[in-house]
Amino acid sequence: MIRNIVLDLGGVLFRLDREEALRRFAALGVPDVEKMLDPYLQSGYFLQVEDGRMTEPEFRAALSSLAGRTLTYDDIAHAYFGFLSEVDAYKFDFIEEELGDYRIFILSNTNPYVMDFCESDRFLPSGRTLSSFCEKKFASCEMGMVKPDRRIFETMLREGNMRPEETLFLDDGPANVAMAREFGIHTYQPLNGEDWREPVRQLLGRLNQHG
Repeated sequence: MIRNIVLDLGGVLFRLDREEALRRFAALGVPDVEKMLDPYLQSGYFLQVEDGRMTEPEFRAALSSLAGRTLTYDDIAHAYFGFLSEVDAYKFDFIEEELGDYRIFILSNTNPYVMDFCESDRFLPSGRTLSSFCEKKFASCEMGMVKPDRRIFETMLREGNMRPEETLFLDDGPANVAMAREFGIHTYQPLNGEDWREPVRQLLGRLNQHG
């Protein structure tokens, strides 16, 4: 029986547009951004702000140094939001209306800019925040580790008081899904921006029937 549903953000609840993010960071004058920005796992300064080694002000200072000019919080936030071509509001309706009997969690490799946005009244047309839809958020930048590190799943299961066999994890990253399966967590890997509502309905039906 499934009791817990864990959702990734990018590619699952947001439609990702890497090319637009690259264009915006390049427009700021940040060099070699293509090497650092990856859909599933960043590198360089972008990884350091996602795994918590670098604070937001430190990250902003580092990018300013690379760009040769002072970049503001809003400059970098705007560039990051190029990734978020669309927040799929209908998926949050689905969570509210059809997944209400499950414990909902978020597990995401993310950064302070996206987290701030998710907790603002600009996140959804309704004005609701990400936290209002879930029991707990596990954000890499706050945890000091990133998927697919085993430790992030161990921490999530422990702090969320979850049993792997009672947990369904949705993530568009193949390595993340593979690691979750090593723990015995049930998984579904949607394509970027996919409407996964019907496949998840059917999967939950099958899992709960056998549970």
